[in-house]
Amino acid sequence: MRSLLELRWQSVLSDYVTAIAWSPDGKMLAVCSAAGEVVLYATRTFDSIVLQTATGSSIDCLAFSHDGQFLAASGQAGTVQIWQLTRTGFELIKTLTNASAWIDQLQWSPIKNQIAFSLGKTVQIWDAETQQSVTTLDFNESSIGDIAWHPSGESISLGGYQGIKIWMTAKWEEDPYQFIIPSASTTIAWSASGRYLASGNLDRTLSVLEWGNPAPWMMSGFPGKVRQIAWSDRPVRNDAPLLASASAEGIVVWEKHEDEQFGWESRVLGQHDGYVQAVRFQPNTTLLASASEDGSIVLWWQAASMTQILEGAPDGFSYLAWHPQGSHLAAGGQQGELLVWSQPSRGQGFKRR
Repeated sequence: MRSLLELRWQSVLSDYVTAIAWSPDGKMLAVCSAAGEVVLYATRTFDSIVLQTATGSSIDCLAFSHDGQFLAASGQAGTVQIWQLTRTGFELIKTLTNASAWIDQLQWSPIKNQIAFSLGKTVQIWDAETQQSVTTLDFNESSIGDIAWHPSGESISLGGYQGIKIWMTAKWEEDPYQFIIPSASTTIAWSASGRYLASGNLDRTLSVLEWGNPAPWMMSGFPGKVRQIAWSDRPVRNDAPLLASASAEGIVVWEKHEDEQFGWESRVLGQHDGYVQAVRFQPNTTLLASASEDGSIVLWWQAASMTQILEGAPDGFSYLAWHPQGSHLAAGGQQGELLVWSQPSRGQGFKRR
């Protein structure tokens, strides 16, 4: 078994690590916890800056804007806090208050400094540069299960009961396109090219929509709801990337068949003994990392064969995030553990496969 990564640094927060975010240039690592902490680390030295100490209210979402100029956090308190990068560091510039609304979904546009966040059955779009609301999107049928901007920024997708609604950002006032699912969409993700939209669903199914094709693919037979999905960012066959899905303790990797009538072929990756909490592809490769409540992170070479097991959170891992260049892997644990692995200095690097 090869060792692709070695532990470089570790620390601990006071509670469960709920989210991890790398800045777009990879120079900073932001982490938050169920206790309400928000901490920023310099990637080179891991010197820390505490943006918020523990408040007793969970911070569940953490994200940098596309240019790294803003960092946003939201959670149990019903607020969205936005810090801006200045010459002296990050300065809190705005706190958006929304009474009695636990904000558990938050995503920045990939092309503008506009942020989308959930408010019950609606999503608000807010512009960090003008500090003004852009629009409010009404999902109607349920609270929001997930938010995903199209990689081009031309649309935004909201998942929830009975499927996904997609609004075009140039025409907010027009009715959204609807991708109907019999149950509820709980997690959604666009492929890097913006060609495919995947949805993990409450009824133990996985849906894949090819943009412009009215007939989606439906995969079934999962042991529980599909909790996590992730695309590789490079095509492997038929100009389609790999898609990883996690349900209960299992992981299924999907690869599009060369013949359209056969849809997507699957392979099951069986190693974890606890619920899989995160699956992430290393940027520019097909190396897959999976983190579980069983206290292990498994690296899967070409998303097929187990090549290394990482440990360090005995009570289970809760979150994974690759460095934008793929040189580091950060993970959070259920007892506040924060660990960063990197390529061994004696190694020759990852092969881009």
